[in-house]
Amino acid sequence: MSDDFDIIVVGGGLAGACAAALLARHGGVQPQRIALLASETVAPAGAADAPPDLRVVAISRASERVLRACDAWRRLNQARLCPYERMRVWHESSTADGDAALCFDAADIGEPNLGFIAENNALLRACIDSFTEVGGVLITGELLGVTVSGQSAQLTCSAGSGLSARLVVGADGAQSLVRESAGVAVRTRDYRQRAIVATVRTGRSHENTAWQRFLRSGPLAFLPLFDASSSIVWSVDDALSQQLSECSDAEFNQRLEAASDSVLGSITLVSERPSFALRSMVAQTYIAPRCALIGDAAHVIHPLAGQGANLGLLDAAALCEAVAAGTAQREDPGARRVLLGYEQQRRTHNLFMDAAMSALHSGFGVTRGPAAWLLNRGLAAVNRSSALKRAFARQALGTAGELPRLAHARIQEPASGPP
Repeated sequence: MSDDFDIIVVGGGLAGACAAALLARHGGVQPQRIALLASETVAPAGAADAPPDLRVVAISRASERVLRACDAWRRLNQARLCPYERMRVWHESSTADGDAALCFDAADIGEPNLGFIAENNALLRACIDSFTEVGGVLITGELLGVTVSGQSAQLTCSAGSGLSARLVVGADGAQSLVRESAGVAVRTRDYRQRAIVATVRTGRSHENTAWQRFLRSGPLAFLPLFDASSSIVWSVDDALSQQLSECSDAEFNQRLEAASDSVLGSITLVSERPSFALRSMVAQTYIAPRCALIGDAAHVIHPLAGQGANLGLLDAAALCEAVAAGTAQREDPGARRVLLGYEQQRRTHNLFMDAAMSALHSGFGVTRGPAAWLLNRGLAAVNRSSALKRAFARQALGTAGELPRLAHARIQEPASGPP
């Protein structure tokens, strides 16, 4: 294996794996000149009858198109994808079926669904298989450091000999070593909350609907899964998080049912219930000499709208298009002009999403008094406006605003079908 590459993507998460596959197929660079450095191997896809993975992501229509473009979508077991056709959002001062509860329906905008709930591991496996099938080089190891000199960046990693590349893509998460090595500063906000994730079974059908209730302690979301169960993301204050982590399963079920206002009936926990700290993080810049940051290495937002993974996939598509445009003009993939095109397209969009999530988190945190009354009046007004509801539905679909070309038009997939 050569240790000299045109592009090295650091980070085997979804944004990094997708970026590697896109660059290998659409970046104008020979696939064997692209490496993906992942800290661990991805497990093979589970059995068709296995329970859902604990970690799932909401894939918007725009992200679906990006995954089709990198030839990952066809590799997924379609029976284990759960389309969600509606979103129902309400504040704790109202009810799920009241006038102030927002309901966005895919049918209102002529779409079959608003997106899919997919297992994270299956998405990773599909992207990596697409990347290696076309000739990309997968390296398993930990990054130890990056230095830039002249026309290349040098990487040291636990995999053995040093590596070099003309462009290093930092997709190595919120604690990015690529970002740190490049000297890029970040701005952070600690929400002083933790998000509990788990899989539950409910007494009532989820109706292929994503349910979300905003509570004083934070939002609670139920995401529909293919086997009629639901994945929950329950954002709570630190103190409450500890209580919910330490209580019995029976007590957890009771408290979760109460927090959901029993909208899905009785609840039974069927998985572990890990949690993670909630923070917002914004990198001062997405680019540095010979480096570009994507996904959580560039930005982390509150998970209340499930947009983190989608933003990372759009970053991957925008970077691929910038590199492809540059290589078509015989430009170095790590040239500053090439990378500026990527940053200019994505940074404003991501900053807007971060601000919007912070505003929603703060706005829905009110529970009583004039502020809660005004909030419910506003939600009721949106509900009465078909134009506003269609606009919100398109935001949920991920097709509003400026998007990379790969997220607009469907790329023709190979006709061979799933391997």
